[in-house]
This record gives sequence, C-alpha cells and structure tokens, in this order.
Amino acid sequence: MADTRAQLRSTTVVLGGMGLLAAALTACSSSHPDKRCVDRDSYNVAKGYHVVSDKNCKPGSSGGAYYYGGKKKGSWVRSGSFTPPRKSGSGSGSSGDDDNHSVHRGGFGSGHGSSGG
Repeated sequence: MADTRAQLRSTTVVLGGMGLLAAALTACSSSHPDKRCVDRDSYNVAKGYHVVSDKNCKPGSSGGAYYYGGKKKGSWVRSGSFTPPRKSGSGSGSSGDDDNHSVHRGGFGSGHGSSGG
C-alpha cells in the first residue's frame, strides 16, 4: 500500500513537472511563429508569395519582406498579411489602427467594475 502511494506521488511530480516544462517552452516560443520571409515581387495569383531565406529580410536587403500567417504549400505562402498581428493582452490601443471600437473589460484592480448588491 505504501509503495502504491509513493508511486502515485512520483507520477504526480513527473506529470506536474512536464506541465511546467510545456508552459515554459510555450512562453519562450517566438511571438510570431508563422512569420516567413517572402520575395515581395514574386506574387502569383494561384500560389501567393515565394518563401525565401530570412537573410533577404534583414535591414539593407532588398526584395524581401516578412509575411505573417497564411497557408504554406511547398515554397509558397498565401492568404496572410504583411502586417504583423497585434500583441494580445497589451491593452494599450496605441497601434494606430484602433478606431475606438475596442472592448474594455474589468479585472482585478482595474477600477472599471461595479460591486454587486
């Protein structure tokens, strides 16, 4: 009986540790995992943009631009955007494309709630 409890505790510790590891890896991942360097001049109606090496998107290079999202097929990507996605949770509203249609929700310490009664 004691061996069973010890084994359950060790399994719980291992599984809990794996969850922490997964959370840490997710937090450390790239903020734009679907960012690809493409040749801006390579647009094809059927295929989209041709994906090229990241060195073509470095400052001082010409022709390359980062393309966000989209669907990649082979060395082509389409249905994305050259505009990077907004960071979620920033709440600053200073990106320039905010046209006063944002939703503000209260939270702990936000000062935007009302108490029940």
